[in-house]
Amino acid sequence: MHVLSVSSLKGGVGKTTVTLGLASAAFARGVRTLVVDLDPQSDVSTGMDIQVAGRLNVADVLANPKEKVVRQAITSSGWAKVHPGTIDVMIGSPSAINFDGPHPSVRDVWKMEEALATIEADYDLVLIDCAPSLNALTRTAWAASDRVIVVTEPGLFSVAAADRALRAIEEIRRGLSPRLQPLGIVVNRVRPQSIEHQFRIKELRDMFGPLVLSPQLPERTSLQQAQGAAKPLHIWPGDSAQELAADFDALLDRVMRTGRIPAAGNPV
Repeated sequence: MHVLSVSSLKGGVGKTTVTLGLASAAFARGVRTLVVDLDPQSDVSTGMDIQVAGRLNVADVLANPKEKVVRQAITSSGWAKVHPGTIDVMIGSPSAINFDGPHPSVRDVWKMEEALATIEADYDLVLIDCAPSLNALTRTAWAASDRVIVVTEPGLFSVAAADRALRAIEEIRRGLSPRLQPLGIVVNRVRPQSIEHQFRIKELRDMFGPLVLSPQLPERTSLQQAQGAAKPLHIWPGDSAQELAADFDALLDRVMRTGRIPAAGNPV
């Protein structure tokens, strides 16, 4: 089971959108996938069409990461009505903010790792949608992860935020989790015609080299539309949706190669 955190240290760059795009690509390919909604805004849970009534959630898991609690906090996404496949969600909750203090104990930092270890046989890929900060929730996610993908956009503060994230990943790798590595930086909401955007992407490449992943993701309304309708991007109609789906397929290829995730038998 390969665990990938999707992170940004700056709100509003489309981190959850990237999580949903990767989840859609994995589901279309038949990869057994769990999405952990660790952002207290819980937008991934909304975008993946889940029923929360009567279920536990990620806050319950952080309070008690035993297998029984973990399984009660996971439910199948409504996406599974589209075509067969395993696409589950560990349900998000605003109460997760109670676990997001600035100085987590070592015991607290390992709780998500402990929780995911109980269901390791069930999934090939886990995507964790992190909180947009460097407090306890993000550190808990990273301690449970093999790789981190850093989402940014081509703006003035993007280089500084990406640099801060990469330094923090290195700090966690040295101090807590030697297996943790950055997968790279995804540049989201790119307008190819914008001179400013081209300049900022060059700036990112000059500073981070091959850690800046291709393809960069263009600004498209189709992803927000699919998200609003709680449908996977890969079934959303229109050329722009299909172009974006192909970009997420390419990013997923990178994730699968890095994580040595076996190709699924029956891609859709």
